[in-house]
Amino acid sequence: MNYTTLPHSDLKVSKICLGTMTFGNQNTEIEAHNQLDYAVERGINFLDTAEMYPIGGNAEIFGSTERFIGSWINKIGASQREKLVIATKIAGPNRGMEYIRKPLDFSKKSITEAVELSLKNLQTDYIDLYQMHWPERVMNMFGQRGVSKIDTNWQENFFEVLTIFDGLIKEGKIKHIGVSNENPYGVMKFINESEKHNLPRIVSIQNPYSLLNRLFEVGLSEICMRENVGLLAYSPLAFSFLTGKHLTGIQPNSRLGLFPNFTRYTNENCFKATQFYQKLAEDNGLTLTQMALAFVNQQDFVASTIIGATNLEQLKENIDAFEITLSSDIVSQINAIQEIVPNPAP
Repeated sequence: MNYTTLPHSDLKVSKICLGTMTFGNQNTEIEAHNQLDYAVERGINFLDTAEMYPIGGNAEIFGSTERFIGSWINKIGASQREKLVIATKIAGPNRGMEYIRKPLDFSKKSITEAVELSLKNLQTDYIDLYQMHWPERVMNMFGQRGVSKIDTNWQENFFEVLTIFDGLIKEGKIKHIGVSNENPYGVMKFINESEKHNLPRIVSIQNPYSLLNRLFEVGLSEICMRENVGLLAYSPLAFSFLTGKHLTGIQPNSRLGLFPNFTRYTNENCFKATQFYQKLAEDNGLTLTQMALAFVNQQDFVASTIIGATNLEQLKENIDAFEITLSSDIVSQINAIQEIVPNPAP
């Protein structure tokens, strides 16, 4: 296993991060513990979760992902907890999840309540990396490539938010902070405010990045490389679409089959691009899964790649794929396909 240190932090993380959003809905507590055990055996020390998980959640199963991780942490003991880097997130507004709290904002009250609940659920005294799951303001998100209007109802509060996190860090409840589903404006505002007022600096950004969605390269990649912010790339397999298994039709028991409202990766251009990528992988003796994960892993701006699975066989295949290094010729051909079908899954 390869490791890196997240910029501006003391967090040494594996280049593979175990995503856990299936725990509590698609995976039972026993299955979750088995995945966690196997991941640690393979050298993974970096776990990512969120207060809103599991995916496809509702009020009844809200928080069960963190609770499953918490029961596992309790089982392995404090000495093993110290070897892990645990990341979680506070849910932002505009997502139809008012059962989490009202209002869903980044006020001191909301952030404090979210942190305390995550600490309780995770059965830990501190969170290594605490992230804002998406911005407070309304902006381009899933399915949209850009911003055409600004959210005039939102009042800028980057300084206030960083001040709240500064207090939580000083209390020892969180160690470092990051953003998720953010754009260049938000990243630079957080960085500028932290530098101007000597407040906590964001060390990471968790955004989608895959063969079907390379929008991170437009603006954010340069910022992250110049300002030293690590990308935690999520959905590198595009909700399993980049395994190729959906090319003959969406599989009924898959994530895309179980949650048909997630249409980001199921449009016509996603099918078209994936067919091109699958042929390229096969022509070079690779599976599409191997090529897709290897491509993400070898980008300079990627600090760690978040993988998820619903069974140990999938998890093993995904971890093994990180042993692959793509040749410059394969990367050139990938880029040629990107030119033909650019970013079909924004």
